[in-house]
Amino acid sequence: MPTRRERHRRPRKEQRLEARVTPELKRLIARAATLRGTTVTEFVVASAQEAATNTIRDFEVLHLRDEAREVFVRAVLNPPEPNEAARAAAERYKKLTEM
Repeated sequence: MPTRRERHRRPRKEQRLEARVTPELKRLIARAATLRGTTVTEFVVASAQEAATNTIRDFEVLHLRDEAREVFVRAVLNPPEPNEAARAAAERYKKLTEM
């Protein structure tokens, strides 16, 4: 059975990030970290993680509004019959993937 210490062990931090910033930016970041009650490193890592998560979400999530959403849902629920170009593409794909 794992000990309490083993159950609460954090992942080992093996990678390092470095950045050169102006003295003004360093003071700004340090002030923000102090206001949050964290170290500069903790503040920078948390901020970078949040920015990375938001960026990935913004690129991976499709946002549709009103009419566009309705058109999309109708197309998914009632797809049109494939045209000649789509049938030809499907045939080419089948030939390429046959083993």
